[in-house]
Amino acid sequence: MSGNPSDLSNLRDIVLPAPVPFWPPAPGWWILAAAVLAGLVLLAARQVVRRRHDAYRRQALRELAALPEPLDAAGAQRLSSILKRTALVAFPRSEVAALTGVAWLRFLDQTGRMRAFETGPAQSLPRVALGAPAPGDDSDIRRAARDWIRRHRAAGW
Repeated sequence: MSGNPSDLSNLRDIVLPAPVPFWPPAPGWWILAAAVLAGLVLLAARQVVRRRHDAYRRQALRELAALPEPLDAAGAQRLSSILKRTALVAFPRSEVAALTGVAWLRFLDQTGRMRAFETGPAQSLPRVALGAPAPGDDSDIRRAARDWIRRHRAAGW
């Protein structure tokens, strides 16, 4: 080696630092992973609670699907009974139990955010339940009942 610092024989390779390891991750990644995991656990718990809470809806829809076609007086009475039992589960008894006729149909429309019972195609449900023939196709009545079961907002939810 010569004493001249500009001599090319004095050059050495550049020493690179060791690559940054992927494991263990930095503390920020641990915090992010814990937050995501906690969010997933909360989401799963909420889904379980909602599924349990909506069990009465699934049961009512099964009973509605089992009604005979076409809808006769007995079938209309059973359909009305299904709606009333569903409402009794979802709303306070004091609000639902005494409702009949137009007041019952108005309640169904208001709680289901729809217009199928009081002025719509399902307004004939009480008459059919009392023995009057179903006006034409009873699929409108069934559809309105199915939509109400699915759409109504239960008290406290």
